[in-house]
Amino acid sequence: MKKTKIIYWIITGLFSAFIIFSSIPDILNTSDAIKFMHDQLGYPVYFIPFIGVAKFLGIVAILIPGFPKIKEWAYAGIAFDLIGATYSVIALGGPIGGPIFMIVPLAFLAGSYIYYHKLQNGK
Repeated sequence: MKKTKIIYWIITGLFSAFIIFSSIPDILNTSDAIKFMHDQLGYPVYFIPFIGVAKFLGIVAILIPGFPKIKEWAYAGIAFDLIGATYSVIALGGPIGGPIFMIVPLAFLAGSYIYYHKLQNGK
């Protein structure tokens, strides 16, 4: 159980750091976020801070103990965000490095989710 908890927190910590660091420019609506989300992917500017806040709140929900239903929704929401971002880059014919890079946060998401359930089941 202790080994499972350590693995869970390492994976979840790395995953959370990635999502938080990617959400901050969106929340602040920085020029880099606008350049990528609006100019390259074509999303409206008003969507950028919304998705940033949603990602940030999702990570908060994952990190706070308890609230298993909210945690499930947070994992699902962030999964939709990451899969949608990957699809957007592929659909626009972006560089192959973009979708390949997305494997890392998706793997951390999967690992965090799997180990979260292992902790819940007492394994």
